[in-house]
Amino acid sequence: MGLHNTAAQYGSLARALHWLTVLMILAIIPLGIVANDAAHAVRAPGATPGAQDLARAAMLFSLHKTLGVAIFLTALLRVAWAVAQPKPRPLHPDRRVETWLAETVHWLLYGSILLVPLAGWVHHAATTGFAPILWPLGQSLPFVPRNDALAALTAGLHVVLERVLVVAILLHVAGALKHHLIDRDDTLRRMLADRGDLPVPPNGQRNRLVAPLSALAVWAVAVSIGGGLGLYSPAGRSAASGAPAPALAPLRSDWQVEEGLLSITVTQLGSAVEGRFADWTAAIRFDDPAAPGPAGQVTVQVSIPSLALGSVSAQALGPDFLDAERHATATYEAALFRREAGYVAEGTLELNGNQMPLTLPFALTIDGDRAVMTGQATLDRRDYGIGDGIQDENTLAFAVQVSVALTARRGG
Repeated sequence: MGLHNTAAQYGSLARALHWLTVLMILAIIPLGIVANDAAHAVRAPGATPGAQDLARAAMLFSLHKTLGVAIFLTALLRVAWAVAQPKPRPLHPDRRVETWLAETVHWLLYGSILLVPLAGWVHHAATTGFAPILWPLGQSLPFVPRNDALAALTAGLHVVLERVLVVAILLHVAGALKHHLIDRDDTLRRMLADRGDLPVPPNGQRNRLVAPLSALAVWAVAVSIGGGLGLYSPAGRSAASGAPAPALAPLRSDWQVEEGLLSITVTQLGSAVEGRFADWTAAIRFDDPAAPGPAGQVTVQVSIPSLALGSVSAQALGPDFLDAERHATATYEAALFRREAGYVAEGTLELNGNQMPLTLPFALTIDGDRAVMTGQATLDRRDYGIGDGIQDENTLAFAVQVSVALTARRGG
């Protein structure tokens, strides 16, 4: 069995890559449809999905993304091999229109099996969500920032290019069947098995630029149609209640927070996902003692509906998780202490209608009237009744990391 292509037929490696790609595409397209249906079901207006519904949708998308990366890597190898190998000659070079159409479809196929998964991969890297790629690497890509506009653009391109791929596949299959059943020639046979008896077709004259330019024109038209349909515009994020929560009133404080970041990190399907609260306020009374001992008090209020957690923000705020409609504010009240090494806040966090002790170690630097603080704590979501429907840590870990970083000025 020959590894390389000849003028009469495809080699064994080209055939293996072709049929492997076919099998993966036959798997990924229905998987994507099922995953989209699951996502629409949990995001539909008025829907009240349970934790298991969200976990199922996430797993389906993770499988879809992982298979997409595998297709992209296989396509890279396939295209590289196709470029390095001679292409079997057309069986009917005298049929110029038919040959042009066949070569245009081949260009659309080769380009699409690269562009479709690449657009999906860039969309994954540009957004934050609950459906990680199930590979050790690939959650982020070089030079791809987390950006809503980029995520919306690549999500739209993924859909448009996938439609072009499907049409190209249907044309490709129709052409192969036409050659096999009507023309009764060797077009399909030279992709099925190693045949030493296949004749070498005549070497007809071909314009090698017409087909790729035709494929580019098809992609350009498709992308333009997608733009006309508004597929590249970012969708607005909606809270669980369907309306933004009122902003928290600032608390009276001896130290005024000038800038700060309050975030959480959850682990879902083995991948860390970070969310941030846009609205929170703190009342701080702090006097740094010369020796270890009490140092003050802090009260922090957090607007739960202000959480941004990528594509699943609305679901995270739903009744099975943070239940932002019934419990719109979380409050942390703690005493501050200086220790032999560093500082610590020891208090109680009221979240989702539950109160639990929470200790938060932090680092602090004071320069005159300006203070810089960073701290981290880990809580168990089960203590607060968050995601009770998911008891499998491989799906959604119990531990949630809370991180805070702020700059404050004494007296404001």
